[in-house]
Amino acid sequence: MRKILIFALLFTGVYGQNQAPKDDVIHMKFKFDLTLRPMKRLFLLCLTFLFIYCSSPNSVENQKIEMGQSYLTINENATEVLWDDSGALNINMNSRDLERLKKNGRVFYSDLGALGDGVSDDVIYIRATHLLANQYGLDVNADDGALYIIGGRAGSAIISTNTDFGNATFMIDDTDVADHSASIFEVKSQKTPIKIDHISSLIKGQKKVNIKLEEGSLVSVNDTTIRRYIRFGLNQNNGKDQTDIFLIDKNGNIDANTPILWDFNAVSEMTCLLIDKKKLTINGGKFITIANQEESENHPYYSRNILINRSNVEVDNLKHFVKGEGKHGAPYQGFISIKDASDVQVKNCLLTGRKTYQKIGNAGKLVSRGSYDLSVTRSINVLFENCRQTNDVNDKTYWGIFGSNYSKNLIFDNCTLSRFDAHMGVYNATIRNSTLGYMGVKLIGFGQFLMENSTIKAEHLVSLRQDYGSTWEGDFKIKNCVFIPSETKSSTVSLFSGQNSGLHNFGYTCYMPSKIEIDQLLIKDSHLKDYESLYIFSDFNSKMKDEKFKEYFPYIKTDVIQMKGVKITSNKQLELSENAFLFENMKIEMDPQ
Repeated sequence: MRKILIFALLFTGVYGQNQAPKDDVIHMKFKFDLTLRPMKRLFLLCLTFLFIYCSSPNSVENQKIEMGQSYLTINENATEVLWDDSGALNINMNSRDLERLKKNGRVFYSDLGALGDGVSDDVIYIRATHLLANQYGLDVNADDGALYIIGGRAGSAIISTNTDFGNATFMIDDTDVADHSASIFEVKSQKTPIKIDHISSLIKGQKKVNIKLEEGSLVSVNDTTIRRYIRFGLNQNNGKDQTDIFLIDKNGNIDANTPILWDFNAVSEMTCLLIDKKKLTINGGKFITIANQEESENHPYYSRNILINRSNVEVDNLKHFVKGEGKHGAPYQGFISIKDASDVQVKNCLLTGRKTYQKIGNAGKLVSRGSYDLSVTRSINVLFENCRQTNDVNDKTYWGIFGSNYSKNLIFDNCTLSRFDAHMGVYNATIRNSTLGYMGVKLIGFGQFLMENSTIKAEHLVSLRQDYGSTWEGDFKIKNCVFIPSETKSSTVSLFSGQNSGLHNFGYTCYMPSKIEIDQLLIKDSHLKDYESLYIFSDFNSKMKDEKFKEYFPYIKTDVIQMKGVKITSNKQLELSENAFLFENMKIEMDPQ
């Protein structure tokens, strides 16, 4: 095209030269002959500007933007999305289409080619839409009433801008998946993580670290020389590297609500994940997973989810259903999975418990495999509010819906779910205005566990996980709650359960809650038949009947329990424990009311 324009300019110049005096010829700088007719001069001027524009390095036909392994090209050609076998996308964007989208401030999946007809696989176009939106800061909208098919092609759609799934439906087909570990959507910050190399040690509870940043950060740290959470039982293992997370401000001051929990004598790795100040919102959407049909035995966990890997995110009014679960299948990590993030809120969402499958565990015996629809890992200040599940919270054929690891300040508020669980430690956990089903509350950790205005329909009011030493280094507070014990083969019922033999090294000193405060608890046990005794504590160590038993790894017992307003519908007497010797030094304070 440039050659044509140059030829036209030269031709017009020659024509003008033949019509003008010799001293007014057109020079190489295109000094125009003013004696030319007005229309010819206008034509020549337009061609000159076109030549300059097309020769410019910023012309639309030359704009090619690299986006990771994918590319965005802007020109006058039709908008289309191409891809290769590696999953890389080549997005050709018509410049006029782009200007329209930028003016509107949002882009629909159909703008990049998604059909949403319930037949075509739209996953490539959905990924392309988010790539474009992230590049120009555009909101993303699903098309009204669309049914998008998400096939098993490898790769994830990266969400870095507000996204409204609206009333669209996303059918996720997991029956033939190229990469089971890849999320469908990954909510990701555009801020680059910062590796910290100059800090070699940290002290438990220290108030400040020598870090200065432009903004606050979530800090993740580990020490590969120390093993914690050395699991006991059928899923026994050799533990995990010592890990912790905490929040700092731009001057390195540690948030008092996220203290350092361990001494780090040799920091192996330390990373600052900068916190986005602007909230990112994800709204709506109906997601249906067609479950995988893998053989259950030892198959790795499926992701195929929405992974939130950014701080300051709100998910609202999302629904997730599961269909096609058969006699076997690989477990899932959680459809909403929050990892390395802070200040995340999940509100008004409907989730689905996953069917329970089994495998041979590390101890050579058959064990159930945990499979989740909600999960939290290395995250802080996470709220689940007004969340429900599609299946019965007391249906034991489905695994408990929630699991967490290495997290701080987790809250359930006005939720009806089958379980709250903290595997490898939570610091501060709150359950309020909620109903929990057959798996109840299972946790270990630190700080304060608060449960108020809630109903627990499980074998125990609270279970301290025995596979991690039944440890809670802090206090429990139970206020205005109802405990409805589930049917059990045992002849006894206990409020607090756990087990610690004192013979296994979990990688830390194990504690029972230092103080347990119960203020207004209704125990509705009249429906139970053939049960004999109601205890505060289960038998945490059946071998420790007297002082002759030696604990190689002492288990620190509760100091004091305060009880007020405890009512029992069966009129049974609430006793201390079947093994009273374990708690003989504990102080019990009863309110006379």
